[in-house]
Amino acid sequence: MKTAALLFLLPLLFTSSPAAPPVTVTTTLHAAVAALPKAADTPAGYTAAEFTHWTDEDQDGCNTRSEVLLEEATTPPAADPRCVLTGGAWHSYYDKKDHTTATSLAVDHLVPLADAWRSGAAAWSPDERRRFANDTEDPRTLAAITSAEDRLKGDRDPAHWEPSDDGADCRYVAEWTAVKSRWRLTADAAEHKALTTMAAECPEEPLTYTHAR
Repeated sequence: MKTAALLFLLPLLFTSSPAAPPVTVTTTLHAAVAALPKAADTPAGYTAAEFTHWTDEDQDGCNTRSEVLLEEATTPPAADPRCVLTGGAWHSYYDKKDHTTATSLAVDHLVPLADAWRSGAAAWSPDERRRFANDTEDPRTLAAITSAEDRLKGDRDPAHWEPSDDGADCRYVAEWTAVKSRWRLTADAAEHKALTTMAAECPEEPLTYTHAR
C-alpha cells in the first residue's frame, strides 16, 4: 500500500505550479515617480552585446526594429517578403519632426540599454535582457525617432537629457517612469530629482503598467 501511495504522489511532487499571471499596476505619474526604487548606478561591465537585439520574437520575418516602425507609422509602409520597408510616414515625438523614409529613423530604447544595465539589468539573466531589448508588448519601451535625436540622447537619463520639443516632456517622463516601473529598474539620486521636477509640471494623470519580471 505504501508503494502504491508513493507512486500516486510522484507526479504531484514533480509537477511545476503554473506561472503567476503578470501583475498590472494602476497609479499616477507623481506616485509612480515617488515609488521608483532609488539606488546608485552600477556602471561596470556594460557592452551592447549584453542585450541581444534586434530579434524576430514572433518569427514572422520582421525583426523588432521593423515591428516598431510598422506599428508606429502614421502612414503604413509597404513590406517585402524580407520585411524591407518602403514608403510610409512617421512622426518623431522627441523633436516633433515628420519622416517619409524608414532609414532616417532610429528605434530608440526609451530607457537606454546602458542605463538599464546601470539600473539593475546587470544582474538579469541573458534571457531577461533579450526580452527587455525587444519589448514590443508595452509600446512605451521602444520609440521610432529622428536618428539625429537618438544620437543626441545617447545613453543619458532625464537628469542629463530631455526631448528637443519641450511639449514632449510630460509624455517622456511618464513613459520613462512606466518602463522603469515595468522592469523594476532603479533610479539614481540625480535621475530621481529630475523626474520629480519634470513630473511636477505635468498633469496628475493615471499611469498603468504591467510588470515584465
